Amino acid sequence: MPGKNAPFEYCINTSTIREQNLSLPQAIDLAAQTGYQGIEPWVAELDAFVAGGGSLDDISRRLADQGLVVPNLIGFFEWGVADKARRQAGMAEARRNMEMAARIGCRGLAAPPMGLKDVTGTDLLQLAEYYAELIELGREYGVVPILEFWGVAKTLGHLGEALLVVTECGQPEACLLADVFHMYKGTGHFQGLKHLGPPTLGLVHMNDYPADPPRDTIGDPDRVFPGDGIAPLGRILRDLKAAGYAGMLSLELFNRSYWQRDARWVAQTGREKMDAAVAAAFAE
Repeated sequence: MPGKNAPFEYCINTSTIREQNLSLPQAIDLAAQTGYQGIEPWVAELDAFVAGGGSLDDISRRLADQGLVVPNLIGFFEWGVADKARRQAGMAEARRNMEMAARIGCRGLAAPPMGLKDVTGTDLLQLAEYYAELIELGREYGVVPILEFWGVAKTLGHLGEALLVVTECGQPEACLLADVFHMYKGTGHFQGLKHLGPPTLGLVHMNDYPADPPRDTIGDPDRVFPGDGIAPLGRILRDLKAAGYAGMLSLELFNRSYWQRDARWVAQTGREKMDAAVAAAFAE
């Protein structure tokens, strides 16, 4: 686990061990046992656990027993689409997700560009108003929607677009989720990190990417452990620290070859490689 003076703590997104058929309590135990300080679950996993007879209170107690925090919950809802009926349905799902997050002591909820992936010509100032409404909803539950951008999306595909929405929504809680893979897929560079400050970043998804496939065809399943690809992680991590980011680095991978391995090996290896990447970044 990170040393006493390490600049970041570590979290594991459960997508990294998705296909090993662990229950959510087992994933929580594994995260704690392999040296993580946080875990980032998905709404679908909470739904499945409750449908199987568990409760959100069970998860809350398990997290407390293992000393883990949940910096963010991954849900999918159409909060920013132009169609009013779809947006209202999306806000209803967001409310449900926020209630779940609050029940397990989570203070963040991912707000990705659901429904906007293939949409062009979006008015970003209007999107900022929709994001403001989402933040106001979150206040009822003590949960902050963390604006996420996807490198594959035609709207909110770049850090700059997300930053415009965050800065123009007029809400003090506004923040964004940066992801190494999505920044590479969206623009291919990481210079925008230098323009961020401590309140701007809500969470960082940590991963790496290989030289092949090339950027125009690379996809989520091609993500690799930090340090096993070509991402300039040293510069990225130093820029994050210079920007004042002191939050978690959350390992988010969708690599099918890792899904075929033992979940403990994947979690342990991922945590060790994040630690090595951070150590190398600040040893330079």
